[in-house]
Amino acid sequence: MKRALVVRHVPYEGLAGFAAPIEAAGYAVERVGATDAGFGAIDFVAPDLLVLMGGPMAVYERDEYPWIDGELDRLAERLAAGLPTLGVCLGAQMIAAALGAKVVQGPVREVGFAPIDLTEAGRGSPLAALDGVPVLHWHGDVFDLPDGATLLARTAAAQQAFVLGDILALQCHPEMGDPGDHLDRWCRNADDYAAGAGTTVAAIRADHDRLGPAAVAAGRRMLAGWLAGLPVKRL
Repeated sequence: MKRALVVRHVPYEGLAGFAAPIEAAGYAVERVGATDAGFGAIDFVAPDLLVLMGGPMAVYERDEYPWIDGELDRLAERLAAGLPTLGVCLGAQMIAAALGAKVVQGPVREVGFAPIDLTEAGRGSPLAALDGVPVLHWHGDVFDLPDGATLLARTAAAQQAFVLGDILALQCHPEMGDPGDHLDRWCRNADDYAAGAGTTVAAIRADHDRLGPAAVAAGRRMLAGWLAGLPVKRL
């Protein structure tokens, strides 16, 4: 059976709506936390699929989060081999950094539900499932496009998705939208963070109730399409 390793940088940012399409594609899912004992010794090359989820920390906060350097080193080894890898939000920023691109604080903070603008390449990719669908954004950092990567989507404030072979990076959160996806945990003590993006926690919760089902359904279709295009299990 194919094996997917999911790296959670905080316990409350997991696969959410992405669990179903990954399991439906035949992967046995294993989960590990960045602060778990032994995390630094985990082989990132061995899994058939590596998934890096989000988190409130920044790639450049390496003094505060000493596990970041080791994760980037092992991630770079996997990416150099071109092995299937998915990154969401912080995970996407980690992929960009491991590929040599800059990750910095963005000009504005994007928080709440809004659509992404697909590039021509994006419209011809599995991301077409997200076309016109408001998805959740929750970030302040942005990444440059790594050398050789193809931009799939953007917003006015940030690049939102790129692909490089079998590597997919998503700045936005198309995995979010179900009642059990931990949005309540995200919103705890987030009033100031939301206000810095020109919104409120109440508005985000209301949009989650109203827009979440369509967002997560589109996210699942998108991910299922991407997984279907990956190579067969390695021997």
